[in-house]
Amino acid sequence: MDANKTPNSSSVRQPNIEPKQRRSGFKRFTRTLVLIIVAILAFCIYWFYFNKYGEGERTGILVKITRKGNVFKTDEGEMWLSCRQVTNPEKFYFSVANDSIAKVLKALQDDCVQLTYTQYRAALPWRGDTRYIITAVSAIQKVQ
Repeated sequence: MDANKTPNSSSVRQPNIEPKQRRSGFKRFTRTLVLIIVAILAFCIYWFYFNKYGEGERTGILVKITRKGNVFKTDEGEMWLSCRQVTNPEKFYFSVANDSIAKVLKALQDDCVQLTYTQYRAALPWRGDTRYIITAVSAIQKVQ
């Protein structure tokens, strides 16, 4: 054989025959468990705080509308659920997230109004103290 054509042991590369490193079962289990917990937590946050539970309308005399809160200032209101003078009316407490609706409500205090609201399962501090968020308001005639 010719000296130039002999294979040199340093120029021939050997294939890497090392066994593949497998992740341990515990690491895979832990990662899967963490992903499942994060997914359940994200779903619960969406379900309780952002998913609408109900929508409706209430009619009554708007008793007060106030702006309050320690960190997040929100508009909170109280309404008697009757446009007539009754001795012991049922009260409806609500929150207002929109400033323009809050201005209209402040102008309509002690008047009979119809409030359209969205109900959530839980309250958020920056949205208000109650689960009822007012989305629209209209003044109506008092029934004597």
